Amino acid sequence: MEYGNRNVLHLDLDTFFVSVERLHNRSLEGKPVIIGGLSDRGVVAGCSYEARRFGVHSAMPMKMARLLCSEALFIRGDMERYTRHSEEVTQLIAERAPLYEKASIDEHYIDVSGMDRFFGCLKWSRELRETIIRKTGLPISFGLSVNKTVSKIATGEAKPNGMRNVPGERIRSFLDPLSIRKIPMIGEKTFRLLRSMGISTIATLRQMPPEMMEKVMGKNGTDIWKKANGIDNSPVVAFSERKSLSTEHTFERDSIDIPAMERLLVRMVEKLAFEMRTRQRLTSCVTVKIRYANFDTHTLQKRIPYTSFDHILTDVTLALFRQLYRRRIRIRLVGVRFSHLVQGVQQLNMFDDRPEAAGLYLAMDRLRRRYGPDAVRRASGWK
Repeated sequence: MEYGNRNVLHLDLDTFFVSVERLHNRSLEGKPVIIGGLSDRGVVAGCSYEARRFGVHSAMPMKMARLLCSEALFIRGDMERYTRHSEEVTQLIAERAPLYEKASIDEHYIDVSGMDRFFGCLKWSRELRETIIRKTGLPISFGLSVNKTVSKIATGEAKPNGMRNVPGERIRSFLDPLSIRKIPMIGEKTFRLLRSMGISTIATLRQMPPEMMEKVMGKNGTDIWKKANGIDNSPVVAFSERKSLSTEHTFERDSIDIPAMERLLVRMVEKLAFEMRTRQRLTSCVTVKIRYANFDTHTLQKRIPYTSFDHILTDVTLALFRQLYRRRIRIRLVGVRFSHLVQGVQQLNMFDDRPEAAGLYLAMDRLRRRYGPDAVRRASGWK
């Protein structure tokens, strides 16, 4: 099979939350460490390899993690600290990479196609990894191959703190013996379905007729079959300000009704935050925009820890608006933008000893998906 001439590098920070905590507390080295909410109703956000040996894994209830590994050191997560270290790594990549995509708080894709003519893709990737380790102290693994799927799987096989190069001619021999669990987008439900069909390895999945996969699983079946065959044409999407969600409102008549504008901003934040959670995105930058009656336009932004929670984003948005509105003349337009988006579900609930907050968001979002985005609203957004 011809895979083309692309070279895609996938970088993944190993046990990121734990590694950051160990930077700040060296006594945690070599010990089982579990990060998350500390109450029994909390959830594991991350754990060390030492804790994984006891069967602990991410998204596990904290109560179960305590039973499996009672000698572990339990730490409440600090999203602000993790965001800071994540952005430090992103900056090092941005200074060196020709085209990169920040896929989540702890992983990046880099398109290094064509670099082999000048420097060598593998050599460049090694040097980037060594630079990140030297300057941040964080362990990081990488996979290098012809597309995002194979490079991500290769990274998983390189862990912990290693690297794996899979050129086109070795893709099948690399993928075939692996479990189907290794394929991105195969969750527990899909895994059980494929196992019920007698499929356990990527080799078996690859040899299935694609028409049958589509019949059983729809478009997802075709996509999974392609990944099993090492086929993935998805591009590396440049990480930029364009990776954002925003909304604006122009008033029919220029206004100076500040309480009404603040209620409008609350509704805007609700709408955008719900859209982020639906898309499984987090933001780390909030921008507020106002346009005065004379068309003068001003913006103010603030970097924050990654989040998609309304109550956090609303406070930041209203604070920015109050800082921005200084001239006390009529306003023509207000707007909000959330940028620097990355893939991920809200982690803060995993560090929170009050799981009711996360439960409330889940309940509200279920109602919105069933009855429409206006089904549930915060009282502060209405008169």
